[in-house]
Amino acid sequence: MKNKLIPLLVVGTALIAGCNQEKAADTGSTSAPAVTAPAIDKADAVAVVNGQYISKSTLETLEKEIAERGHGQTFPKEKLVEELVQRELLVQDAIQKQLDKSPEYITQLEAAKKALLTQAGLQNFIKANPVTDEEIKAEYESKVAAEKGTEYKARHILVKTEAEAKKLIAELDKGADFAKLANKNSLDAKESQNGGDLGWFSAAQMVAPFSEAVAALEKGKYTKEPVKTQFGYHVILKEDSRPITPPPLEAVKEQLTPFLQRKKVQSMIETLRNQAKVEILVPLTEEKPTTEAAPSTPEQPATAPAVEGTATEKAPAAAEEKPATPAAEPAKTEEPAKAAEPAPAAPAENKK
Repeated sequence: MKNKLIPLLVVGTALIAGCNQEKAADTGSTSAPAVTAPAIDKADAVAVVNGQYISKSTLETLEKEIAERGHGQTFPKEKLVEELVQRELLVQDAIQKQLDKSPEYITQLEAAKKALLTQAGLQNFIKANPVTDEEIKAEYESKVAAEKGTEYKARHILVKTEAEAKKLIAELDKGADFAKLANKNSLDAKESQNGGDLGWFSAAQMVAPFSEAVAALEKGKYTKEPVKTQFGYHVILKEDSRPITPPPLEAVKEQLTPFLQRKKVQSMIETLRNQAKVEILVPLTEEKPTTEAAPSTPEQPATAPAVEGTATEKAPAAAEEKPATPAAEPAKTEEPAKAAEPAPAAPAENKK
């Protein structure tokens, strides 16, 4: 390994303060009393720089940060110690130049304190209000296990025009093989050569005209009329259907736990917000400036002639895809989505 510094951004600048614990109390904001860091004994240090000890715990924190952010990446201990030594030198040099007294530093320090206190408050709340097995089971039974519906297994052939689709249906009526026709003609299967197979999917995962056509088909039957969507024209073969089977509790427990944690945290924050006296001092919406049109003159028209153009047709939005697991939902969402077997979001989008 080349003899170079580990990038400071790998672990963030917060560790720099840990390298200079004896002086940390002198660099705090004047708005709150200084807190003296515990003294470091020589036996608990990994190095001393101009009389300032760097603790073993600081080295352990650096190793942990690098392993977590670097996905298991490690560095020789000598490189890590040298990194901490050079950081301490930078800290001492900055203090000697009284950069810790600058308004910019004090402002950033206050922001860092607030960020750390925010995290500390959340961690303290989660520790004091853990998600219980009973809460997980209740959430599972009411939201995941209670999910009802049907899954479908189907193939399709996607073409650009209705005439092409009708021609393919005529070939199927004469006994042509659906998968072979899909591989040869479908915009969704020419490259993949998967016979137009869509696997298992729920109705919500497809655009409405497509899912409605699949639901109306009998098992083993294909559509006798082309099905039009924003992607083109489809010929659909329904191969099978089955009730949606919810995953077992143990399979989604790890996703339900952080989801329920977020609900608890959100409820706690809303309680604090309702109890607080808050006054918003800035406008929350931007006011568009009003401008008066200049009077037109013969030399310069007030407006340019309008140019005729063709408006683009807006394709219907595809059905919203549910998150695969409850943990994928936003923090404010009240209900988790059911964990489901992966399936394509829309016929044409899956292959393109």
